[in-house]
Amino acid sequence: MSAIKPVLTKGIGELNLRDLEVYRSEGGYVQFERALKELTPAAVLDMTTRSGLRGRGGAGFPTGKKWSFLPNDGRPRYMVCNCDEAEPGTFKDHMLLEETPHQVLEGILLGAYGIGSHHAFIYIRGEFRRGYEIFRAALDQARAAGYVGSNLFGTGYDLELTIHRGAGAYICGEETALLNSLEGKRGEPRLKPPFPALQGLYQMPTVVNNVETLASLPHILRNGPEWFAQVGPERSPGYKIVSISGHVKRPGNYEVALGTSMRTLIDECAGGMRDGRKFMAVQPGGASSACLFEEHLDLSYDFDTIAKAGSMIGSGAMVVFDDTTDFVKAAHAVVRFFAHESCGQCTPCREGGNWISRTLTRILDGRGVPSDIEVLKSAGHQMTGLNLCALGDSVEPFLASVLHRFEDQFRAYVTAPQAAVA
Repeated sequence: MSAIKPVLTKGIGELNLRDLEVYRSEGGYVQFERALKELTPAAVLDMTTRSGLRGRGGAGFPTGKKWSFLPNDGRPRYMVCNCDEAEPGTFKDHMLLEETPHQVLEGILLGAYGIGSHHAFIYIRGEFRRGYEIFRAALDQARAAGYVGSNLFGTGYDLELTIHRGAGAYICGEETALLNSLEGKRGEPRLKPPFPALQGLYQMPTVVNNVETLASLPHILRNGPEWFAQVGPERSPGYKIVSISGHVKRPGNYEVALGTSMRTLIDECAGGMRDGRKFMAVQPGGASSACLFEEHLDLSYDFDTIAKAGSMIGSGAMVVFDDTTDFVKAAHAVVRFFAHESCGQCTPCREGGNWISRTLTRILDGRGVPSDIEVLKSAGHQMTGLNLCALGDSVEPFLASVLHRFEDQFRAYVTAPQAAVA
């Protein structure tokens, strides 16, 4: 693997990027000041669109196109940064928030300016207390330096930013549930349409972007959209922070060009499998994604290629499994998580997740019957595509993929339950 020059992770572990002066010495806030003084919001939108930047929060939707959906009807517009990172296996936004808060802040400010917003918000997961405190201190520094507030750089442009802490609900990572929570309502998804671009926060046009997505903006403006677009595949360009965990020697966050193979990510970035252990499977996009296997390892790690293989890169979390894995227990853990985190609004998700979780619990307890395996194969399909958000759809992918590949492990629990449990 050819080494890439760090972009989003540049200086992390070497410089105190929490300090405003250190961040400015690395070129921080130069692009924000340039944007306000020299560029129109339309120019920032155009650069974002031409870069090909796709959302780094899970869906991978083109960022510039998302911004372009906002109606030009004179109503206030809001930019919301989603830092409610809760997908099991994902921890890159957490790192950016704690290690380089000014980069995140500058990205939010640029995004807000690019959509013509005068009030931005960041929604921070409740458990990220340290990250919240670090970001709040960074915001105070930026405000004192004149990067947030009224008449910025003498341009007459006003921009305020509000920090809002969540309360630890996975569902609030879904953009409309997040908006409900921001408004003080129960954190549950809204019926769409209308989409947030038309009726979002306080029923006004709103864009919700991920931390990593927005943190990419200062670099796109500094180096130009063509610089970003030429990295990686044409339809999935740019740099990506991948959180690698599981049965590897060096779990952690690794910044790579999209298009890097999964084999390279596992073997060269994360140091390969644990000594003496054999690779069995990988979730390329966190707990919501279906497993891929040995025959997929040389695939390009990008949005489209992984989707064609039957999975997704999601927010960029690879969970690696070796030959010590009990995939029945692993499936139970994933299903139980999603069942617990369901907001309960949609019947298929509320009832189906708990029902599958109870079935897996019974199998693991040695009380399963052979017909349970067939029921598990069909149950997930009865939940998919029937809910207001993707949480209900997240119950099936991992379970279905490992049940198909490792059905013998599941059947071992119902044909010889005592031996399996032991």
